[in-house]
Amino acid sequence: MNTGMEKAKGRIKEITGKLTGHERLEAEGRTDQMKAKIRKTMTNVRHRAEGIRDSLKHDR
Repeated sequence: MNTGMEKAKGRIKEITGKLTGHERLEAEGRTDQMKAKIRKTMTNVRHRAEGIRDSLKHDR
């Protein structure tokens, strides 16, 4: 699933939890949003590392 969609799903869960007073759903929503943020960060790190690796290969 796309990280943007994961984040949106988490936000919807969080808001729904707040509106209904369902603390667990609210917490799940915050967790889903954090997972999406971490996944996006890890993807960015991986892409940067691949770019560095490729630039080092071309410098030889």
